[in-house]
Amino acid sequence: MPRAVFLDRDGVLNAPLIRHGLPYPPQTLEEFHIYPEVPEACALLHEAHFLLVVVTNQPDVGRGTQRLEVIEQMHALLTQMIPVNRIEICTAADDKAPDAERRKPAPGMLFDAARALGLELAHSYMIGDRWRDIDCGLAAGCKTIFIERNYAEKLRQRPHHYAANLLDAARLILSLGQPQNTPLAQAAHLP
Repeated sequence: MPRAVFLDRDGVLNAPLIRHGLPYPPQTLEEFHIYPEVPEACALLHEAHFLLVVVTNQPDVGRGTQRLEVIEQMHALLTQMIPVNRIEICTAADDKAPDAERRKPAPGMLFDAARALGLELAHSYMIGDRWRDIDCGLAAGCKTIFIERNYAEKLRQRPHHYAANLLDAARLILSLGQPQNTPLAQAAHLP
């Protein structure tokens, strides 16, 4: 079965907006900036036949303070810059919303991607910069890598590994062993 690297978006792939020590998603396409090391990191993982799946909470859509069309524009730009196989988005504004089982720290987005792509979660990785990402990955049975951005919040559970940024995390994953070449990993790239 293929393995994946699940990637949180804001704070892992792109720079968030920081207010009062906490990260917030960019609100406009002009504010959406990919970290410089991200294309190289994703290329390394893609060449090693990992599927790359973005999993992102975007509760501002559910709150009505962000338009889904803007998020889709950001994701269109993202897929031009890195080899993404799938993007999972949860717009639930809180844990009482109808699709709250997909809202990190709940593992629903990872489970949905695993079913759609036939992934082996126990040999996949979740990379994130917040406690929700780590708790989500652990709940799904993935290995977890935490990117420390020094936000004004603490982890609730201990990740398997720590990394300085996505390139550091990608190199760590590759040092731990590569999956076998799978046709699905090559064929599942989004157009």
